[in-house]
Amino acid sequence: MILEIVGSRILAPYFGTSTIVWTGLIGIILACLSLGYLLGGILADRRLNYRVLGSLLFIPAVFVGIVSVVEPALLAMIQNMTAGIRMGTVVGAVSLFGLPGVLLGMVLPYAIRLKLHSLDHSGRTIGRVYAISTVGSITGTFLAGFFLIAYLGSRHILLVLSLLLLALSWFPFYRGVARAKSDVFVLLVITAAAILGAHAALKTPSQYSVDIDTAYNRVWIYESTDRATNRPVRNMATDPLVIQSEMYLDRDDDLVDGYANFYRLAEHFKPGFRKSLMIGGAGYAYPKDYLRRFKGATLDVVEIDPGMTALARQFFNLEDDPRLTIFHQDGRTFLNQTQDKYDVIMVDALRSFYSVPYQLSTIEAIAKIRDRLTEDGVLFINMIGAIEGDNGRFVRAEYATCKRLFPRVYLFPTQTRNNGQQVQNIMLVATRSDKRIVLDNRDSELTRYLNEIWVKIIPDDVPVLTDDFAPVDFYNANML
Repeated sequence: MILEIVGSRILAPYFGTSTIVWTGLIGIILACLSLGYLLGGILADRRLNYRVLGSLLFIPAVFVGIVSVVEPALLAMIQNMTAGIRMGTVVGAVSLFGLPGVLLGMVLPYAIRLKLHSLDHSGRTIGRVYAISTVGSITGTFLAGFFLIAYLGSRHILLVLSLLLLALSWFPFYRGVARAKSDVFVLLVITAAAILGAHAALKTPSQYSVDIDTAYNRVWIYESTDRATNRPVRNMATDPLVIQSEMYLDRDDDLVDGYANFYRLAEHFKPGFRKSLMIGGAGYAYPKDYLRRFKGATLDVVEIDPGMTALARQFFNLEDDPRLTIFHQDGRTFLNQTQDKYDVIMVDALRSFYSVPYQLSTIEAIAKIRDRLTEDGVLFINMIGAIEGDNGRFVRAEYATCKRLFPRVYLFPTQTRNNGQQVQNIMLVATRSDKRIVLDNRDSELTRYLNEIWVKIIPDDVPVLTDDFAPVDFYNANML
């Protein structure tokens, strides 16, 4: 179970955390275990001794140690060579976890056969072994999900798991011979030292100055140059395709992300707003801009990952401000519990176009947002996708969902409005007021953003998203 949970974190930067990825990973692990159960039973009938059991633990220990070294380069290669998130997930899972999954699956039937000395107590013996195995799975699940990932990181967990399997493999060797042979012990020590040395010496060169696992994300922080301004920037990312936050390094005085500028339209749609909510903080690029521009307004930020907030404080100049309140909570949970009213609500919780938190996109969630807005409040939702074609199904579904609850809904492509097939950040704006907007503002910057409004007909060809039916991952899978 530790291998499976950590596997999801290892695959996430390259293929996301959608149900498609979890389906592929779980399916491959189950297939490997099933094959292992079959082969383990066959092997137990042909050759039964403790040395073989030790080998069934020793070989995956070595392989898992190797995986902890090569996984970044291997997954990057698989991502470039495979077409689509489904195939990439399957190939990645098989490459990294196929062999250890099969061999570890062989352990259970083989261990049961070793313990069966008499058919008189076979039921009790089998039940006891399965109970111990299940308790181990439960322990591994809680350890990995609640503690290990947050404190060690995914690659180091693989290394620890490798060393643990090496240690466990020693006991069957010892049980199967009259005494522990020195060559076996030396072999284990040499193998462990080799894995540790390889992990230190062969670590894949990386452009990332920070590569860290939080409780919810694997986060990369690195520096580059902004193409538009040629200014140095610091980037935060949780996958190789989309940057979550950016900050200028010479002067942290403006937004780098083009789509985030469209949040400034709140000043046009709700002049004089006083209180806003933002769901999704990441590096807190826009919250900092909000506090700079709107001196008389307050902002609540809901960020599920406290690790992200800590990194924003350390690397992205996030500072305490009496007008800023941060809640470390799931956005939907916050909406279910809060009774506060907001003039503006901004949703920027997606990690990429293959990691969309569907629970914030459904009609039930949008209804919660509408209820938390003032009578003439405004909703902003950042999405990634197209407007037309197959790559626009999620955007059109979200548009249709918001149209059920808001009298006015607009789409603003943030890169180009001339190509509805282009995948880009698209800002959805929904108003509780039925008043038609004027696409002009005394502020030339705001007028420039207003001019990007999508004016063509938006097809009504996808159903409204609901908690019961929200195939967001399916809609977005083609974009890979």
